[in-house]
Amino acid sequence: MATAQATPARPARAGARRGPLAALRDRPAAAKLLLLALVAAVVVPLVHGRWGGGVWPDALTADLSAPLGEVTDWIVSNRDSHPLFLYFFGHISNAVVLSVRGVYLLLLALGWAGVTVFAAAVAWRAAGIRLALTAGVSFLLCGLLGMWVPTMQTLALMVVAVLASVVLGLLLGLAAGLFDRVFRVLRPVLDTMQVLPAFAYLLPVVLVFGIGVPGAVLATVVYAAPPMARLTALGLRGADGGVMEAVTSLGATGRQRLLSARLPLARKELLLGLNQTIMMALSMAVIASVIGAGGLGDRVYQALSSVDVGAALAAGIPIVLLAVVLDRTTEAAGRRIGAEPTGPALLRGWRGWSPAALVTAAVTAVGRAADGQVWPDDLTVAIAGPVNTAKDWMVDHLYTGVPVVGGTADLAAHFTSGVLNPLRSGLTGLPWWSVLLIVAALAWTIGTWRTAATAVLAMAAIGVLGVWEPSMDTLSQVLAAVAVTLVIGFGVAVGAARSARLERLLRPVLDVFQTMPQFVYLIPVVALFGVGRAPAAAAAVIYALPAVIRITTQGLRSVDPAAMEGARSLGATPGQQLRQVQIPLARPSLLLAVNQAVVLVLAVVIIGGLVGSGALGYEVVLGLAQGDLATGLVAGAAIVCLGLMLDRVTQPTTRRQRQES
Repeated sequence: MATAQATPARPARAGARRGPLAALRDRPAAAKLLLLALVAAVVVPLVHGRWGGGVWPDALTADLSAPLGEVTDWIVSNRDSHPLFLYFFGHISNAVVLSVRGVYLLLLALGWAGVTVFAAAVAWRAAGIRLALTAGVSFLLCGLLGMWVPTMQTLALMVVAVLASVVLGLLLGLAAGLFDRVFRVLRPVLDTMQVLPAFAYLLPVVLVFGIGVPGAVLATVVYAAPPMARLTALGLRGADGGVMEAVTSLGATGRQRLLSARLPLARKELLLGLNQTIMMALSMAVIASVIGAGGLGDRVYQALSSVDVGAALAAGIPIVLLAVVLDRTTEAAGRRIGAEPTGPALLRGWRGWSPAALVTAAVTAVGRAADGQVWPDDLTVAIAGPVNTAKDWMVDHLYTGVPVVGGTADLAAHFTSGVLNPLRSGLTGLPWWSVLLIVAALAWTIGTWRTAATAVLAMAAIGVLGVWEPSMDTLSQVLAAVAVTLVIGFGVAVGAARSARLERLLRPVLDVFQTMPQFVYLIPVVALFGVGRAPAAAAAVIYALPAVIRITTQGLRSVDPAAMEGARSLGATPGQQLRQVQIPLARPSLLLAVNQAVVLVLAVVIIGGLVGSGALGYEVVLGLAQGDLATGLVAGAAIVCLGLMLDRVTQPTTRRQRQES
C-alpha cells in the first residue's frame, strides 16, 4: 500500500525538480525577454547616466552634411567635364536615349492598329483567345481615353527598362545561384533594396544623369532588377538534386549542366521574376515622372499638382490596363511551362508565331496607308470633365456637413489629433534607449539574436544620422496606417474566406487597386481630406489593403480541411473555428500579411511628402527638389533603416532560415 502511494508521488517530485529554468526552456520567448531584461538592468543605468534620455543625444550623432555636400558640389561641377561623366555615364545616357527613342519610333511605325494587333497576338500565343481579346480591348481603351501617345512613351521606356533589368537581374541571379559566397554577399543587398521606397532612388540618379529619360530609365532598372536576381538565384539553388546528380554522372560540363538542367528546371521562377520585374518597372516608371520620365506618369504627376482627379483617372486607367495585360500574359506563360501543347500542330511552338507576324504586318501596312500612326483625335472620349464633376459633388457633400461624422475634413482632423499626434508625441517622448529595447524585444521574440541585432543597429543608425525625430514621426504614421489596414483587411478577408461569392466580387476590385500607381491614390484623398499626414495615411491604407486581403484570404482558405471538419464535428461555432483553428494554422500567412502591410504603407507614407505628410518623406522631396544630396540621401538612408527594422520585427525567422544563415 505504501508502494502504491509512493509511485504517483515521484512524477510530482520530478516536476518540482524541473524548477524555473526548465520551465523557461519550454517558453523560449519568455526566456529571451528575461535575459534581455537582465541585460537592460545593467546597461540602461550606465547609458542613461552617460547620455541621458529623451531624443537621441547629439554626442552620438555623425554630421554627414559637410562630406555629402562636397560630393554634391563635385558632381555638379564636374558633370559636364570630367572623363568619368563624359566617357562612361555619358555613353550610358546616350545609349538609353537612343534605345528609348528607337522603341518609341518603332511603336509609332506600327501605328495604333499594328500595336493593338501585336499585343493581342502575343497574348494569344501566351494564354489564348480570351486574354488576346483583353489585350486588344485594353489598348483600344488607351486610345479612346486620348492617351495613346503617352501610353506609347511609357511603353517604350518600359521595354528598355525591363530588358536592362532582366539582363542585370539574370547576371546577378546566376552568380548568386551558382556561388555560395556571392549569394551570402548579395542577399543583404537585395534585402536592403527591397525595403527602400522607390522615391529614394531618384536623387542619386538625378545628380549623375540629370532630369530626363536616362535618369528615369536607370532608376527604374535599379528598382526593378532585384526581383529578377532573387528569383533567378532561388530557382537555380532549388534545382532538383537527383536531376543534377544524373546530369553530372553523364559527364556534362558546368556550362552544359547550367544550360540543360539548372535553367530549364528554374523556368517557372524565371517567369515569375520577369512578371515581378515588369510590375515593379511599371510602378517606378510612373514615379520617375518626377524626374522627367514623361508618358502616363507625367500626366498623373501634373494632375496631382493641380488636384485634377479627372485627368489623373484618365491617365491612371491606361496604366492599370497595361499592368493587367502584362501581368496576365507573363503569368499565363508561366503556367503553360511544362504543360502539354494544345491546338493544331501547325500553330505549336515557334511556327505559331508566323500567322501572328503576318497578321500584324498586314494590319500595320493598312494602317500606314490610311495614315493611322497615331490614334485619331475625333475617336477620343473625354472623361475628365464628368469625373471632376462627380468629385466636386463628393467634396461639396462629403467634405463638411455630413450628419454625425461631420465630413471627411473632420475625420482627417480627428484622426490627426486623436491618433497621429499622440502616437508621434509618445514615440518622440520615449527615451531613445527604450525604443531600442522595445525593438530588440519584438525582433528577438519572433526571430533570433541576429534578427534583434539587425533591427537594433538599424534604429541606432537612424540616430547616428541625426534624423531621430523625423523618423519617429514617420514611424507614427506607418504604425497608425498599418493598424487601420490590418483591422479593415482582416475583417474583409474573413468574410471573403467564408463566402466564395464575396471573393469573386472582390477579385476584380483588388486587381485594379493593386495595379494602380501610388500617385493616383494621393489625388482623391487630397481632394476629400485636404493636405497633411491624414491624407497620406489614407492613401497608404488604400494601397496596402489589396495585398493584405489577398494574403489573409488565401491563408485562411488553405487551412487543412480535416482540421476544420474536426472542429465542426465537435460543435464549434464559426467564431470558435476562426479563433481556435483557422488563425493558429494560418499564422505564417497572417504574419506575411502584416509584413507586406508595413512595407507597402511605408512606401506611400514617404511619397506622402508631396501632400504634406512631413517627416522623412518631406526630407526626400526637399532633397530631390533642391538637388541636396546631404538632405535627401540621409533621409533615404533613414528610410532604409526604418524599413529594415520594421521588416525584421514583423517577419519571423523560421528554423530553416536560421540554419541557412
